[in-house]
Amino acid sequence: MRLSTKSRFAVNAMIDLALRESSGPVALASIAARQGISLSYLEQLFARLRRQAIVDSTRGPGGGYTLARSAEQISVAEIVSAIDELPVAAQTDAARELWADLDAAMLRHMATISLRSLVDNALAKGAVVESQPTRRAIATEPVLRPVKTNAPNSVFALGRSLGGQ
Repeated sequence: MRLSTKSRFAVNAMIDLALRESSGPVALASIAARQGISLSYLEQLFARLRRQAIVDSTRGPGGGYTLARSAEQISVAEIVSAIDELPVAAQTDAARELWADLDAAMLRHMATISLRSLVDNALAKGAVVESQPTRRAIATEPVLRPVKTNAPNSVFALGRSLGGQ
């Protein structure tokens, strides 16, 4: 099993989510900004995580993603398996068996690493978590007031204003 860039981004994004979910659903846009990942790329990753019931999504204002289960119950192996498809081996039978055994050993090891342990490790290394989650703000447009004029607004009003009764 090769740890792809996709799976690394997914694990980092899941750590980010787990660090901040106590304040409510976390917007993917805020994760993308903090992690330096394209929002559309992150949406693809989280769609796979949602299909595997690793995360839940909430729509609407204040919506975003939360963990579907506690961080203790989510392993790195689950995240990686949800993101990366297992490669189809094109090697000989002996090589295929070797890689299958190595893949199984890596997955067994990753299954022992919980998302909670990664979060605790990030906090121990000084990860900064904002007290309030970054929310998408509604931009306030300046209120456009109609211009009031004394100019006539029709041909008839123009005639009356010129004295034609």
